[in-house]
Amino acid sequence: MHKITTAAAGLCLAVVAGLAMAPSANAATPCPTGALCIRETNGTILDRNIFYSYGYHNLSNVIGKRVLVHNQTGGAGFRVCLGYNGTNCGNVLRWTGESAPYDMTPINSVVLVR
Repeated sequence: MHKITTAAAGLCLAVVAGLAMAPSANAATPCPTGALCIRETNGTILDRNIFYSYGYHNLSNVIGKRVLVHNQTGGAGFRVCLGYNGTNCGNVLRWTGESAPYDMTPINSVVLVR
């Protein structure tokens, strides 16, 4: 009986944690086709966090865990960078769709690449 109670409590905790981390489908603002977007914690996307053009984009007040939404087309990718002006960047990412919540606090720019 103890194992069943423990398993049920763990399942409830996992469901609650998942709901707290991801915005609901109804509350989430869609990211336009051809863009990289950074979703706010409440599920919205601010105009200043929608990026279409290749090159670097400096971020302002983007801190905490955020969902990145990659809707670029044609195999385009992006990089997240610790420095401003696209410096000290990670690898090019080419997956499409939504990321798991990502800690954007140390990130100061993103770079869109072909």
